[in-house]
Amino acid sequence: MATERVPWLVVGGGIAGVTCAEQLAVQFSENDIYLLTAAPLIKAATNVRQVSRTLEEFSVEEQASSTLERQHPNIRVISSPVKELKAAQQEVITEDGKHYIYDRLCLCAGARPKLIVDGNPYVLGIRDTDSAKTFQSHLAKARRVVVVGNGGIALELVSEESRLGSALGPDWHEGMNLKATQEFSRCIHIEMECEVQRILLSDEFKQLNVPAQAVPRGNAAQNISTSNTAEWPVYVELTNGKLYGCDFIVSATGVVPNVEPFLPGNSFEIGEDGGLKVDDHMRTSVPNIYAAGDICTAAWTPSNLWQQMRLWTQARQMGWYAAKCMAADHLGEKIEMDFCFELFAHVTKFFNYKVILLGKYNAQGLGSDHELMLRCTKGLEYVKVVMQNGRMVGAVLIGETDLEETFENLMLNQMDLSAYGEDLLDPNIDIEDYFD
Repeated sequence: MATERVPWLVVGGGIAGVTCAEQLAVQFSENDIYLLTAAPLIKAATNVRQVSRTLEEFSVEEQASSTLERQHPNIRVISSPVKELKAAQQEVITEDGKHYIYDRLCLCAGARPKLIVDGNPYVLGIRDTDSAKTFQSHLAKARRVVVVGNGGIALELVSEESRLGSALGPDWHEGMNLKATQEFSRCIHIEMECEVQRILLSDEFKQLNVPAQAVPRGNAAQNISTSNTAEWPVYVELTNGKLYGCDFIVSATGVVPNVEPFLPGNSFEIGEDGGLKVDDHMRTSVPNIYAAGDICTAAWTPSNLWQQMRLWTQARQMGWYAAKCMAADHLGEKIEMDFCFELFAHVTKFFNYKVILLGKYNAQGLGSDHELMLRCTKGLEYVKVVMQNGRMVGAVLIGETDLEETFENLMLNQMDLSAYGEDLLDPNIDIEDYFD
């Protein structure tokens, strides 16, 4: 039995884990930092650019572990999944039989797609480049695909453009041909305000002895070829009573934190969303164990303008902050919560437009106690502002609006804007200079 004693141990080769390991490597250059990863490649943030005080743009690249080790000679990457965590002994056992005794451990094992049904070969989830490649192979010969969900991944998949945004990470489908068969690649049909009631295989559908819906198309010939007389390997029945056949289903309905390998025999507190609860120093309920990224649930009282969302941007922020907290605890120093948790801020791209989300951009948790202000120039920009008690609390900026820094400051300062009314979004007023 091979046993190693390590001062710093990070589990997970995604953005949170790699960022945490990098920060620890910088702070403790004399120590070895161990990074355990189940995947053959690690994910690194590159081309990092600070857009504003809270907004950060970067690319996500899959790299060989040797690249990270060259950049940080005191990082050791171990490519083996975790088999068992013995928290009482501060020990991690990997699938290859090795034992690691740690002083401090950070769990950054990420999350997996939340499937609307498990075990169905026609239901796919997309979360990383491996699952995206599986999707690509199915899509190449598909006539019709049902996408369930209305978030970033769902929007990217139904776009007519195949090079869009970064819900999976910036340019997650770089180099992938995300096209179905040519004849059926241009029709998008949307069913609003409904959910999937059940999924039926072909034989189960035939036993119902009812017709499936035909998808409306502009081309009559195509409408005939994929009408309710066509046979499909799988069918989706919706809560609005409609039933559609398709070649496969994409479940784009969120993620489930990868906590299972760490729970047996350990007393972790688990959040309602299934993540490991962490306090405002990224500490779990188990001594000397921290967590960051998709695996964790923020259990502190958040800022009025921040909410947790399992995105690459927050994974990077949490990984960096977790390393700072681990270091502070080790050195017996106090540390203030990082400024990135003051305001939710995310930048991405959809349909080749820059998209910036700030604060309570969708009026999350505000109930009816808010008002919306809109400005839209077709083909150029879309600006939505969420106001509460005369103060800006959220915004959606699509296109090159150049308003992100100004709006960020207005939210952070909580300036009373009641006197400006609709002029706040008047395109003839240079608001950026006005509030400079």
